[in-house]
Amino acid sequence: MCGIVGYVGPKKAVPILVQGLKRLEYRGYDSSGIATMNGEGPIFVHKRAGRIREMERSLPSPLPSTSVGIAHTRWATHGPPNEVNSHPHLSSDGSVAVVHNGIVENSSTLKKMLRSEGVVFRSDTDTEVIPNLVARFYEGDLEAAVKKALHLIRGTYGIVVMSTAEPGRLVVARNGSPIVLGVGDDEMYVASDAPALIAHTRQVVYLGDGEVATLDSDGFRTTDLEDREIDKQIDEIDWELEEIEKGEFPHFMLKEIHEQPRSILRGLRGRFEREYGDARLGGLNLTPREFFDIRRITLVACGTSYHAALAASYVLEDLARVPSNVEIASELRYRNPIVDAKTLYLAVSQSGETADTLAAMKEVQRKGGKVLGIVNVVGSTIARQSDGGIYIRSGPEVAVASTKAYTSQLLALVLLALKIGRMRDVSAGEGRELLEALEALPEQLRSVLDEGEQAMTKLAGELAHAPFVLFLGRGINYPTAMEGALKLKEVSYIQCEGLAAAEMKHGPIALISDGTPVIFLCPMDQLHEKTLSNMEEVKARKGRVIAVGNPGDERVQALADVFIEVPRTHPLLSPFLMVAPLQQLAYHTALQLGRDVDKPRNLAKSVTVE
Repeated sequence: MCGIVGYVGPKKAVPILVQGLKRLEYRGYDSSGIATMNGEGPIFVHKRAGRIREMERSLPSPLPSTSVGIAHTRWATHGPPNEVNSHPHLSSDGSVAVVHNGIVENSSTLKKMLRSEGVVFRSDTDTEVIPNLVARFYEGDLEAAVKKALHLIRGTYGIVVMSTAEPGRLVVARNGSPIVLGVGDDEMYVASDAPALIAHTRQVVYLGDGEVATLDSDGFRTTDLEDREIDKQIDEIDWELEEIEKGEFPHFMLKEIHEQPRSILRGLRGRFEREYGDARLGGLNLTPREFFDIRRITLVACGTSYHAALAASYVLEDLARVPSNVEIASELRYRNPIVDAKTLYLAVSQSGETADTLAAMKEVQRKGGKVLGIVNVVGSTIARQSDGGIYIRSGPEVAVASTKAYTSQLLALVLLALKIGRMRDVSAGEGRELLEALEALPEQLRSVLDEGEQAMTKLAGELAHAPFVLFLGRGINYPTAMEGALKLKEVSYIQCEGLAAAEMKHGPIALISDGTPVIFLCPMDQLHEKTLSNMEEVKARKGRVIAVGNPGDERVQALADVFIEVPRTHPLLSPFLMVAPLQQLAYHTALQLGRDVDKPRNLAKSVTVE
């Protein structure tokens, strides 16, 4: 959610910190701030509510000539978004500054204790207890003081701490909130996500839960909370700076919608065994016997990932012939789930840091279940702590509203379904047929996106005035309808609902009146006739039918007020093409309404708190 940046080295810190915050704007925030020091005098702190540009514009001139600093973008949890509640936060005596992602669950108890010792709190935040605890425990060793403070804290955190007593040093710690270190030449960086570092270094270190790192210009040292040394691997970022820039596009969301043909190609590369009609997936850590012994598959996810998982459950049952169900991670983690040794669990998350999905994964593992991670971010917590998995390879996704991750997650899960299916009932010929359809997807998707831009812009002008939009689909396109509704409500703020088409009769049909937009997903598949009947029901109530269908489908074209054409494909792959115009429609509708497309209100990219 919130963004963290830190720097220690020979360069001026402020420009590095501000640039890093801008690279993390996609995470969602309502205020920002920086803190720097140069070894003499107090810590310089500058904070503002609102956008980073407001904080940057109000910086003093000339800028402080400091070579160590920390910065933060906040998404409010405790206290409203204002300058006082913005990070960084100082200790009462001004000696310690902290930026923090996460929640201190016992902050009220800790505040009471610190107030009894004379500490004066300035903000409403839970974070402010951290610098005051560090200052309380400081006895000549900042790292030791941070560890003592963390032993008292209950909750989640990704923190960076600096002190006037040790001006050339930063102490970093993590528990449940992502932190990555950047290794430079005689300099060190820290951030909550790698995009803040890519302009300066490709060498990164991912901190794990319970780990503490001390940084200075000479490098870093990593230990756990009990002072045991940890030897950390240095990884390399394998994507380019251009991938986190808009390029020729006005918004990241539009760029990422149009990147889907390339991300699908990347997700397919090297994953075919054409001769055998099979998928090649490294990293699953399953033996052929374990594959054969799978009796159930449970997918665990949230938001867009939940919809991708739900669509994949149809594919898994069809190809693998294994009962498959999907659990909302936030529900599973607080149940007492029945974990079966012959059930394969799949944790689906773009960031690999989604708090609810991560907690659900740990609960399943604690009970002896095997969990594979389906993630995008290399080095993420789910990637490191799962028992194996698949990287979806969609590349960096910056816009808050996820688009290309949906199709890339679904692609990875289709390949997994094929892999399991080939060990069971799917013949080599059937496998090759599916692989050929997968190979055709990037070009088909490119044509849908290129040809649909103008039509979706026109339709968006109509939807922008609608108080409510209903999305309907059947079978594998029921989750696609849910995803289309989610995209439109996320970025346009129009009330939307995505339903299984047959469920319309069981209540939601009462919402349809003269002119109500109803978007049908109607490929020419085995459920085509049933969907046509639902269209007739909407037409009878004077609803406005907008249909996404296949070429030559004259019956749908005759019923629809607006017809959106997408190519035919293998029945199990239709969501890849059906979802694309819905993503475009959401984008253009939001644009018509003047919404902040890449940073919708109240939303954040990586949901690392409950």
